[in-house]
Amino acid sequence: MLGSYSISGLSIVTPEKLFEDSSIKVEKGNITGIGSKADYDIDVKGRYYCYPAIINVHDHMRGNYLPKVGPKEGTYYLNWHFWDEDLKSAPVYHEREKNPVEDLYLLSAYKNLFSGVVTVNDHFPHNINGKYIPALPIKVNQNYTLAHAVESFALDWGDGIEVEHRRAIEKNFPFIIHCAEGFDAETQSAVQTLKKLDCFDDHNVLIHCIGFSDEDIKSTQKAGATIVWCPGSNMFMFNVTCKIRKILDAHINVAIGTDATHSGSPNILEEIRFAAQTYKKMYDEELDEKILFDMTTINPAIAFRMQHQIGSIEEGKLADLLLVKPRHDDPYKAFVDIRMEDIELLTLDGKPVYGSAEFEDLFKQYEVDYTQIKVKKRNKVVVGDPAGLMARIRNAVGFKKSFDFIPIDD
Repeated sequence: MLGSYSISGLSIVTPEKLFEDSSIKVEKGNITGIGSKADYDIDVKGRYYCYPAIINVHDHMRGNYLPKVGPKEGTYYLNWHFWDEDLKSAPVYHEREKNPVEDLYLLSAYKNLFSGVVTVNDHFPHNINGKYIPALPIKVNQNYTLAHAVESFALDWGDGIEVEHRRAIEKNFPFIIHCAEGFDAETQSAVQTLKKLDCFDDHNVLIHCIGFSDEDIKSTQKAGATIVWCPGSNMFMFNVTCKIRKILDAHINVAIGTDATHSGSPNILEEIRFAAQTYKKMYDEELDEKILFDMTTINPAIAFRMQHQIGSIEEGKLADLLLVKPRHDDPYKAFVDIRMEDIELLTLDGKPVYGSAEFEDLFKQYEVDYTQIKVKKRNKVVVGDPAGLMARIRNAVGFKKSFDFIPIDD
């Protein structure tokens, strides 16, 4: 197997600057040089931008299925619990459950992979998702503790808030919890409840926070916690999202997640654009594209306490790379406007997992088990066999099922 390689002729987006017409060297899964070349070099002749691979900080990988399930027309939910009841009684839920759970997880892996993600968090207990994660073609973070939420009607995940939070401190893991996802008094008191339990600090990764008061924002800033923004899911279920401008003004670490496609955007690329559109509608001003870039790269790495490994292109970090044919000259505008078909190469620890046919020899050099597909009539190669997965799903449900987040041409 190939020991090292480089890709030259790139515009490389690093924390310090944009390196134009440069090269990146990969060795043993790590970035070992910017401006360096290996004996095996691929020259892309200035056609592509190179970003760190995207991180999806919040997903529910058993629930990436379509169509969406939401409130009746003209109404919105009081809290997440009403959506959960609607989901579990919906015809699509029963259709989804015709598929083996391992195929649902694989479907979710491809949802993320086809949108430039190689690291994702599945907000489910380890005893539920642990046996499916090792077989997936992307990294699913397993270094976390969790609770579902603080309410008395929360799902019974983990071993209790206090126990799970203490484990997070002991292991230096994030403690992940849905927070203030609704407007009843119990749901809106989430921050106060966590503070009373002495479970509110910089380990906390707080999902949604749509019911946050200004005082909750101040408490979160003081604690050093992360807020995960999922505007697609929030607006669909509640017609409102968190006070994102006040949260950003408080210099809180914010990361964007997709949530499950039963309520959220089809993938992280669509979620990024929806976040920009939502911010514009809320405040009549543009959200800086660099902020959106950080929300899906370094900020989730910080939330996962993995910023020394992933989240930016720097020597010594893992070679999780995203090569894109840009639609704009500005690297951050180009990032926000990425479409699935624009991805030219995606690597996980240096290993290619998705790309254009131009990079097929790199897949061969790494001895990747891959298949050839077409996306928007372009020849692509991808780890595993997503076309075979789609065939199994269609056989399970009895008709030609399709998903917006799987871009394979039939």
